[in-house]
Amino acid sequence: MKEYKQHEVSVKKIRNKTILSFIVFAFLIALGIAGWMWLRAQPRDNQAQEPLRKVLNFNELFFGRIFSNSHFEKSFPPSSALKKPRVNGNEGMSDGFDPSTWKLKLARKAGDTIYISLEEIKALPKTEIVFDFKCIEGWSQVTHWGGVLFSDFAKKYGLDSQEEMKYAGLVTPDKGYYVGIDMPSMLHPQTILCYEMNDKPLSLEHGAPLRLIIPVKYGIKHLKRIGIIFFSNVRPADYWYERGYDYYSGL
Repeated sequence: MKEYKQHEVSVKKIRNKTILSFIVFAFLIALGIAGWMWLRAQPRDNQAQEPLRKVLNFNELFFGRIFSNSHFEKSFPPSSALKKPRVNGNEGMSDGFDPSTWKLKLARKAGDTIYISLEEIKALPKTEIVFDFKCIEGWSQVTHWGGVLFSDFAKKYGLDSQEEMKYAGLVTPDKGYYVGIDMPSMLHPQTILCYEMNDKPLSLEHGAPLRLIIPVKYGIKHLKRIGIIFFSNVRPADYWYERGYDYYSGL
């Protein structure tokens, strides 16, 4: 039988290795802190470090090119939807809003702006969708919504030339929240201007009287309480993009 030699490890050697481990650990912590302080001190592009912003912009370019209207988010039966869905943010939901005086401001182009009532929107064919609403924070919930396909809305209000533009911009009445949406996603067959949740009128906290539901995007793009819709070939301002998030925010 092969004999194995036993080696004694001196107390001094153990102590030296322990000290070295602590030194390396402390160095890594200091390096991490220094790196974080360096990032905080750098000039920012809308609060996002330039290399990160370049990666996010590349992601938008890549996924925008492979985006297809044949890609649908999974749908569920209405029975799967939560009865009391979680409220997703309150930016742009200022107090004192009176839904009875609300009308949607549709800015088709310079000098061509019309105001549309909720009753006029509800006169269009209704579409319902039940899907897994995903938040960029990592949570999701199956939710049931009803409203008008944006593509049907666009046909009704003569947005043919606007559909050829690159972006749609949506802003809350108080201008406290705003998003930019790439036009292919805006015209996706699952994108709706929504006025119902679980077969009931939207509550104020969920975006009454009208909100955007766009299943191919994360929740930060589902603007509540739409006040204005406009169109542009230049990226419209976007609330969370300005705070370092991905402009495209696609799924």
